[in-house]
Amino acid sequence: MVDNTTIDWFALQGREVSGWTAIQFKRLLDTCDLMDVPIKSGINNLIFAYGLADPTPSESNDEISYHENRRGSRTLSLRSYADPPTEDIFAGLDYFDFCLNNYVVPSTETTHHCKIYKAPSNYSVKRHAVGHKIIVDAANQDLVHHLLMYECDPTAQFDDNNLPDDLCDAIYQQTASCVYNGAIVWDVGGNDMVAFPEEAGYPMGGDFPIKYYMVQIHYHNPNQLSSMKFD
Repeated sequence: MVDNTTIDWFALQGREVSGWTAIQFKRLLDTCDLMDVPIKSGINNLIFAYGLADPTPSESNDEISYHENRRGSRTLSLRSYADPPTEDIFAGLDYFDFCLNNYVVPSTETTHHCKIYKAPSNYSVKRHAVGHKIIVDAANQDLVHHLLMYECDPTAQFDDNNLPDDLCDAIYQQTASCVYNGAIVWDVGGNDMVAFPEEAGYPMGGDFPIKYYMVQIHYHNPNQLSSMKFD
């Protein structure tokens, strides 16, 4: 189907390198054209397909060749829910990381991995976090579906030298006290960086009773790739 009624997409530039073509264009978020899909806040589902031969516009009977199995889809955040802050506003502030170290994602379609982290113990007086940032390496963006961080019950006790770190189903008895109170929720399309309101903050250290957290990550590996390392 060819839409010849309106022109809503405007080419800006293009290039071809080593057989790959890239075209940059612009359009309104909502063109009010029934043939266009509005670009909404958060995630957008994109489909793509490509062929191996360039069409020849000078030939009237030339057609774009069928893509066959060269096609796919991807979920992308094309438009933020709000204006996310820049890292500049956090410059010079203390911070701490909860990271996975060289975790190899299993070659199964769906994996839920859970890991317990101990809150920083170097804050003798209660302080307040003013924001958070979700860090996902660019090479792993297609694998991460969503992430949850839970507060563990204040009475929870763990061996600090051997904190639970495995498939969620394998350690559910050890982490049963860490699944009731969510602290951070992030999904594909969500803002990677969030700044809390000036009048609010998340308490840490001192007499704040929460000493442990659990991070649960859902990996989506539809192609069941193996040896995918996650840092």
